[in-house]
Amino acid sequence: MMHIYRTRKDAEPVVTELVDTAEEGCWIRLTNPDETELARVAESFCLPPDFLKAALDEEERPRIDAEDGKVLVVLDIPMVAEFEGIKTLTTIPLSIIITDRLIVTVCNHETPILDDFVAGKVRHFSTPKKTRFLFQIFYRNASSYLQHLRQIEKSISRIEVELHRSMKNEELFQMMELEKSLIYFSTSLKSNEGVLERILRTKPLKMYDDDAEFLEDVIIENRQAMEMSQIYLHILNGMTQAFATIISNNLNIVMKFLASITIIIAIPTMIASFYGMNVLDLPLSQTPLAFETIFMFSVMISLLLGLFMWRKRFF
Repeated sequence: MMHIYRTRKDAEPVVTELVDTAEEGCWIRLTNPDETELARVAESFCLPPDFLKAALDEEERPRIDAEDGKVLVVLDIPMVAEFEGIKTLTTIPLSIIITDRLIVTVCNHETPILDDFVAGKVRHFSTPKKTRFLFQIFYRNASSYLQHLRQIEKSISRIEVELHRSMKNEELFQMMELEKSLIYFSTSLKSNEGVLERILRTKPLKMYDDDAEFLEDVIIENRQAMEMSQIYLHILNGMTQAFATIISNNLNIVMKFLASITIIIAIPTMIASFYGMNVLDLPLSQTPLAFETIFMFSVMISLLLGLFMWRKRFF
């Protein structure tokens, strides 16, 4: 799907209009494009086909590339995915292609990061200012990571409370999903930082002083998101190890309790087995109250053994 946008110069706040034809200073947004759309855009604006197809590969890593005056920037953005009814956080590539005339974005999925630009939620947004538009996408991307990380923090706190009440497999599975999401986030943010550092170092795009200052703010925001993801990942790893130890300890306690009960019950069973063979002249077997006496004797031995185990903290 292809949409062409352009911001109005005389509008405040920013108004992003949907136009029919691409002209200088426009933004072409490609969302899950087919081969026909890719071929038309590549032919109309002399773009390398591999630039347009870069973000369509789910395994594409963040990078920056330049060819014939066209600059390709690929970054990872967060996305909520659903698999077999389970929602999880992952990352997908988004490519931005900057030419002398316009800017092109390509992504396999709809993303709220670009939707905010269309809805006019980004201040000082202008499609002709292509370099600043690129940095604004990076900034909104880092802010999106931070927003998802705050949700992960709340989920970690909720799961911790539930695990204190009752340790179930469901909460442990949720912790595994959160850990996987944090690994994706941490890896993607680190790769995005590498792209930002290269832009700051090599300056492949024309930048004004305001753009350079804004790029430094973007790097700080991205670094903050990366540090938060690392912190939450360490917290989650610590929680997982702690609760795994608690579960193992609880299992040991249950097994020790069951073993103690088995030993206590084995004493009456053994005495009853001896008296049930009817081949030996055992003590108390010929008395009028033989059953009651033997039964009380067995119970007394079991109680004494149970008291001894309790004093020794066997259970």
